[in-house]
Amino acid sequence: MRLAYQEPFEYPLSEYLNEINWAFWGDEADTPGLIAELQRAISGGELSINTQRQKDDLIQPSLTQELPAPTPMAQPLELPEGTMDPGSKYYVERASDAIALETIRQQGVTITIKGPRQMGKSSLLIRTMAAARELKKRVVFLDFQFFDKAALLDADRFYRQFCQWLSLKLRLPDQTEQWWRLYGSMGNPLVCTFYLQDYLLAELNGPVLLAMDEVESMFGAAFRTDFFGMLRGWHNSRATEPIWKQLDLALVTSTEPYQLIEDLNQSPFNVGQVVELADFTLEQVTDLNQRHGSPLSTDQLYELMGLLHGHPYLVRRALYLTASGRLSVAGLFQRRLEERGAFGDHLRYHLSRVYDHKKLVKGLLQVFDSQTCPDERVFFRLRGAGLIRREGQRVVPRCRLYEAYFQEHLGG
Repeated sequence: MRLAYQEPFEYPLSEYLNEINWAFWGDEADTPGLIAELQRAISGGELSINTQRQKDDLIQPSLTQELPAPTPMAQPLELPEGTMDPGSKYYVERASDAIALETIRQQGVTITIKGPRQMGKSSLLIRTMAAARELKKRVVFLDFQFFDKAALLDADRFYRQFCQWLSLKLRLPDQTEQWWRLYGSMGNPLVCTFYLQDYLLAELNGPVLLAMDEVESMFGAAFRTDFFGMLRGWHNSRATEPIWKQLDLALVTSTEPYQLIEDLNQSPFNVGQVVELADFTLEQVTDLNQRHGSPLSTDQLYELMGLLHGHPYLVRRALYLTASGRLSVAGLFQRRLEERGAFGDHLRYHLSRVYDHKKLVKGLLQVFDSQTCPDERVFFRLRGAGLIRREGQRVVPRCRLYEAYFQEHLGG
């Protein structure tokens, strides 16, 4: 429904809205007719502007505002947000991909995929799950963001929900109430373990991949050590109980394992195959630039790498905005720190995460000033958030963009 708006839709809205039917409201005199038209559409009819000729007749581009036209390569572009489809032409394979995909070809493995936020961890997990399905493994995907706060505060509730979720995903009858009624006195980790071993795995009698995303959601749970210790126990049980060789584990986290579990001997994050994602290389960014229709020149690619250090999400965002014509290359660099620039929302998000935490602010400014961060807990939190990295003996900002932005807003 266009409200006194007769401009062409700008890409990418044009890709979604140009092909569907429209209605038009010009002023108050059109209100009764528009209401009647919408009522007909709700009842199954069509809106009045439903042919290309009618749409062309309505459009009256402003003579004073020149909207950027997308390049020929812009039409198949993907928004640089969220988890990527395994078959996406914009997916960049890194060395970590080969490690994860080769590992999942084996049976009875544990894989931990870790890295800062917006590194492509979930996308690699999805590719690993797809590879497991091709190998005829049953795949159970649990996103820990869906556990509500009440469950993360109550161990009894959490473990039962966890087992109920497994049952649902495996399409097996939920028997959690019976198992907790009979064996609840043994403690939640043991009941959960026997539920999986003696019921779910026994019923399936075949290979299963349990893929768990966003497990750092457990960080605030008082029982997190027990839970992760249970997962470590499942990993260890493969050596003595053949049924556990049916189970593959894949965990995704952006928080350092040291924060998730106190005793590293009970941690599932330092056994099996640990896959740590790295930033894009210049060669990978160059290749991705070509897939976007080469909106950046060679010199501009070097400038982008100097600014972003190959940050996967920010590189994709920069290429998407320039390739689609939504932002000029000059504007990309000139407005890099502005609220309405290419990276404004991303930078504000990270600023809000650290602004009220004095220790994190102090640690970040110390990195800027002296390239050190003596407080290891602060270091792990800042690195887990993707704001800093270790370079030899030095601790440095993740990229020049972060350094310039945070120094400006934190008074460093």
